[in-house]
Amino acid sequence: VLTVTSISVKQPIPNLVLSNSIRAATIGLTKTLALELGEEGIRFNSILPSWTNTERVKSLLSDRAERKGTSLKDEIRVQNEQSPLGRMAKPEEFGKAAAFLLSPAASYITGVMLSVDGGTYKGLL
Repeated sequence: VLTVTSISVKQPIPNLVLSNSIRAATIGLTKTLALELGEEGIRFNSILPSWTNTERVKSLLSDRAERKGTSLKDEIRVQNEQSPLGRMAKPEEFGKAAAFLLSPAASYITGVMLSVDGGTYKGLL
C-alpha cells in the first residue's frame, strides 16, 4: 500500500494547519499499519513529494503571483530555487518512485517515508 502526502510532514508549510495536520496523521497511520500488518506480508510506505511540475501547481503559483503582483515565471523561478537541483519534480519522477515502492524490488521496504523532493527538505532526518 502506498500513501501520498507531502514533504510538509517534515517541514510544515505556513498557513496550511489543516493540511499539515492531516498529512502527519496519514504518516502515523501508514507507519502503524506497516508495523501491525507486516507479518501478513502487507507493506505500507509513503511518498513525500515537494512541488511537482503539474497544471495544478502552475495554477497555484499563478494564484500566488496574482496575489503578490508578480508573474507566473517569477514564482516558478522562486520555487525552483528551493531545490538544490534547481527545478521542480517531473510527474514521471514521482511515478517511478511510486512504481519502485510497489514493486518486488522493494519487497523488504515497509514503513518508510520516501522524499521525492530534489533535496528541498533541508533537515537531516
